[in-house]
Amino acid sequence: MTDKSQQTILIVEDNQDSRDLVVKVLRVRGYRIVEAVDGEEALQKAAAEHPALILLDISLPKIDGYEVLRRLKALDEYRDIPIIALTAHAMKGDREMALTAGFQGYIPKPITIRELPAQVEAFLTMTII
Repeated sequence: MTDKSQQTILIVEDNQDSRDLVVKVLRVRGYRIVEAVDGEEALQKAAAEHPALILLDISLPKIDGYEVLRRLKALDEYRDIPIIALTAHAMKGDREMALTAGFQGYIPKPITIRELPAQVEAFLTMTII
C-alpha cells in the first residue's frame, strides 16, 4: 500500500461535475489533488507539481489529452509518471486506441466510485517500462 499523504494526483477534466466527483472520491481517501481544466493548464500543473499520477480526459479545450500525453512523455522527467485516460470515449476500440497512444491505463466515464480508489492505487503502484 502506498503512503497516500505523499501522493499527488493531477486530475485533468473540463467538466466540473465529473472533476468534482473524482476529486471528492480521492481526497476522502487521503490523496493530495491538483486540478486542471484544459490541456494547457495540465502541462503547467504537471511541471509545477510533478504528480505521482495523472488522470487525463481525452476531450479537452485548447490541447486535447492525446497531445498532452505526447508532450509529457517526450520529456524524461514525466516518463515514469502513469498517465491514465479518464474519458467518456467508451466506444469499441477507444480503450485500445488510448493504450496504443501511450496511456498506461483507461478508466471510462461515468466512473464507478466504488472502484476508482482501487484503480488509482493499482496505477500508483505499477512499474512503467
